[in-house]
Amino acid sequence: MRYVKDLMERSAFGVCSYLGDKMGIASARVRINFIYISFVALGSPVILYIFVAFWLNVRNYIRRKRSVIWQ
Repeated sequence: MRYVKDLMERSAFGVCSYLGDKMGIASARVRINFIYISFVALGSPVILYIFVAFWLNVRNYIRRKRSVIWQ
């Protein structure tokens, strides 16, 4: 069971972990709330999730490029 959880966290872009760290709450709580909100809002938060995942990926890419420039 732990393997499946680790696999999902790595392949899910780390959006819930990032939001949990920024808000100071457990990432598991963010995931559960996201699932509940997705059911209530008929899946529309998935668009927000994909946007945040894209934004985090671009941000990490830019940070990697900057560290290379300054070294």
